[in-house]
Amino acid sequence: MDYETIRIIQGYAYWFITLLLVILLYTYVYHLYKSQKSGKIDYEKYARLALDDNLEDNLIEIRNKKEGKKES
Repeated sequence: MDYETIRIIQGYAYWFITLLLVILLYTYVYHLYKSQKSGKIDYEKYARLALDDNLEDNLIEIRNKKEGKKES
């Protein structure tokens, strides 16, 4: 392959990967919006996690402990 062909392939690969990443980004943003809108999870609570990191701060979520499963 000559230099011109490699540069053309690189150009097409660049635009294809850029388009793929943009599609993945918008799909992820839509997933986050849909999950928060349906009430599955509230991401605004997790946004304050870095600010509320003292031991005296309130928990974000209460963890449910199942009897059959032990932590190791």
